[in-house]
Amino acid sequence: MAQLKAARVADVPMALDVLAAGAPATSAILAEVDAAGARSAAAGGGGGGGGQRFAVIGHRGKGMNALASPDRRMQEVKENSLRSFNEAARFPVDYVEFDVQVTKDGCPVIFHDNFIFTKEDGKILDKRVTDLQLEDFLLYGPQNEQGKGGKPLLRKLKDGRIVNWNVQSDDPLCTLQEAFEKVNPRLGFNIELKFDDNLEYQEEELTCILQAILKVVFEYAKDRPIIFSSFQPDAAQVMRKLQSTYPVYFLTNGGTEIYADVRRNSLEEAIKLCLASGMQGIVSEARGIFRHPAAVPKIKEANLSLLTYGTLNNVPEAVYMQHLMGVNGVIVDLVQEITEAVSELITVPEPDLNADNLSNGAAKDAATPHFSQCEISFLLRLIPELVQ
Repeated sequence: MAQLKAARVADVPMALDVLAAGAPATSAILAEVDAAGARSAAAGGGGGGGGQRFAVIGHRGKGMNALASPDRRMQEVKENSLRSFNEAARFPVDYVEFDVQVTKDGCPVIFHDNFIFTKEDGKILDKRVTDLQLEDFLLYGPQNEQGKGGKPLLRKLKDGRIVNWNVQSDDPLCTLQEAFEKVNPRLGFNIELKFDDNLEYQEEELTCILQAILKVVFEYAKDRPIIFSSFQPDAAQVMRKLQSTYPVYFLTNGGTEIYADVRRNSLEEAIKLCLASGMQGIVSEARGIFRHPAAVPKIKEANLSLLTYGTLNNVPEAVYMQHLMGVNGVIVDLVQEITEAVSELITVPEPDLNADNLSNGAAKDAATPHFSQCEISFLLRLIPELVQ
């Protein structure tokens, strides 16, 4: 039986027996888990983890930087950097996920935020990443050239505060080409095609941006597994039209946030978009899966792969439950902790791992933890508390 690493039943307060208001009933979720396993198996989806590889993917490398978090692990190494990617490669992760934007002069660079901040003469200045020339973009933060100092790199937090981007192990900003050239070749790349939610994009503009990214991928990827993903529905569709070599996944909040574009507002809409566009999978916020477990068998019956992201994926119990529900893989920040916690579900990736393994189950079978009904019920009581 798999050993739970983050919590023992005896250590959990009895308050967990009372589900948070609005959370799905334990019995209902348990029924959905059982049904998902049966229906996914019937559809060839390998529900409950049977016969499929369970993938662990490093979020922005070895984890995103949460600069306001008291957890020092969230400021350990600069996110979306060569150092972070190669640090993640020390652990049995299949892919690293990172964000790609294209500079004004057409170079794909790796950076999450839409705006980059610095301080000059005591004033805070910001520029949109896609309005910068490559040469200007690379001037921010530490520099590769020894003895050369870059512009101070600041970051705007969700609450509006602007702070120094201080991490324990810093690294220069980098391009997509550098990642292909300098990151451990066994690692797959989950390339998020990053676009600003507050801007409208025409197909011609999207095509130009995506072609710049594809030019680098086709020239430097070699045998490295690649997955494309995007929250921008049109960008995901255009990328699928432009190439059929690599899988394209649609990123969604799974109904946990509402947008003007209805395609982004539910797992059901995500399924429809993928089927209409020939995409291969969905990447959902983990809370969306726990709030709507009935969507999992629908995704599997549609022959789509399902990955998840979000802070819940840093909780081993939440990851175990997703494996039981038929989720194909998780994007995590705490790479070391989660790969250790789910070591029975994963094996060290082979150098020739194919990205399609996430959807066709062609990789080695993963060991499946065996839980009693009592243990599953405990986990299902725990998860809604976390979801809230």
